Amino acid sequence: MHDLITIHPQIVSGTPVFKGTRVPIKSLFDYLVTGQSLETYLEDFPSVNKEQALKVLDLSGDVLLKLCDSLSYESIIG
Repeated sequence: MHDLITIHPQIVSGTPVFKGTRVPIKSLFDYLVTGQSLETYLEDFPSVNKEQALKVLDLSGDVLLKLCDSLSYESIIG
């Protein structure tokens, strides 16, 4: 993850950004949630490359699945 995301208090006030950029990771999710395509995002943020964006999406999916695995059935439906 360290080769993908930077979190430093002097870079965008500690907001997680794509490594080597000042582009917040959250901006990718904001674009996708509003229906924008990955291609549009990459055009609007040319300092982020497609490989970085796909790795962040993959990582977020892995984290979500691990979180779901750690929850019990009762806590999900409760």
